Amino acid sequence: MASPSNRPVADPAIRRHRTATATLTLTRNGTPLSGREVTVSQKNHAFLFGCIGFDFVPLIGGEPPFGDARTPLGDAEKANLERLADLWFDLFNFATLPFYWGRFEPVRGKPDTERLRATARWFAERGCVVKGHPLAWHTETADWLLDLSNAEIAAAQVDRIKRDMSEFAGLIDMWDVINEVVIMPVFDKYDNGITRLCREIGRIPMVRMVFDAAREANPHATLLLNDFDMSSAYECLIEGVLEAGIRIDALGLQSHMHQGYWGEEKTLDVLDRFSRYGLPIHFTETTLVSGHLMPPEIVDLNDYQIPDWPTTPEGETRQADEIVRHYTTLLSHPSVKAITYWGLADGGWLGAPGGLVRRDGTPKPSYEALHSLIKGEWWLSPTTMTTDDAGRVSFTGFLGEYEVSAGDGAAVFRLDEPGETTVEVAL
Repeated sequence: MASPSNRPVADPAIRRHRTATATLTLTRNGTPLSGREVTVSQKNHAFLFGCIGFDFVPLIGGEPPFGDARTPLGDAEKANLERLADLWFDLFNFATLPFYWGRFEPVRGKPDTERLRATARWFAERGCVVKGHPLAWHTETADWLLDLSNAEIAAAQVDRIKRDMSEFAGLIDMWDVINEVVIMPVFDKYDNGITRLCREIGRIPMVRMVFDAAREANPHATLLLNDFDMSSAYECLIEGVLEAGIRIDALGLQSHMHQGYWGEEKTLDVLDRFSRYGLPIHFTETTLVSGHLMPPEIVDLNDYQIPDWPTTPEGETRQADEIVRHYTTLLSHPSVKAITYWGLADGGWLGAPGGLVRRDGTPKPSYEALHSLIKGEWWLSPTTMTTDDAGRVSFTGFLGEYEVSAGDGAAVFRLDEPGETTVEVAL
């Protein structure tokens, strides 16, 4: 668990920003249920505790139609997928699915729509919010764009956004619209159509083009600008985008900590800098490793490729402590609305031991520690109370969905705003 010096500072803020004290008035046929024993239980968090769902696409949707020689980001052993699904749903309520253009549409005009639709529906039917990632990115983009002119690339990008957002509207209504724009026009690892286009038209026109297309395709969607660059360069981009009148619904901040935990001070500094725009903040890509740390001299994390990166007992203890500290810090800040962990099982991105579950499917201490927060400390287990003469009971719970039951009657209600509230429920 986290050191005591960190928790007392964060916990009061979590209670202030994330909980409500509710007075329920329970009636049946218009008459107060007085002196009755009732049970209140939490069903879901309003806060989005997320994880990628990449591993489950082949389990639910089948194998990719064209094959893919590249190493997937989701890399759990297939024999463990059903067990992993149980662990996933026991912890998370928010799934990110992969829409990397180069894999989603490796052959132009033949998108991988049905597999992703089946997987998205599988998550949604289990009560999860589903997000698509990403609609525009210079990495993992379609190779066939290189055969097009820049004007044709722009048209293809807009068409892709409109097609996919329209296809998934109502099932996926949240998208990382464009990814890593800060580096996009100067990216030089390999040639690609999106960098070519961004280099010609510039970052802000690029953002405007894709956000306009996304907004037209699904006016009700939540649209994110997402980046790993936590420097002033990202702040300058955001300011330019907002000054240009481009509407952004939420800011995505990546926190891949393969080189070590940021710590509370840095995390709070990042939150304070990016919350000043008045936009919801999503920590879209979070990882903490349970093996050795990536050397500090590595600038691009993708450059660190080693044959084996094992988890260790010492690393697992460290990871569990850091998971608690990081999530506690993020939840203490009112601007943060979502956290997505980047892979339930080890061996995903860069082959790192960044998962909460080992390759053999067994949970690490980090899984248990996070579970003790999300479904323990930050959760209301079934609680039995007795109503007063007016049919009232009071309790304090984290924002989200609840069920109250008495005898053979039950009803669902929500706590959506922190502070004191009253709720009337007819059973």
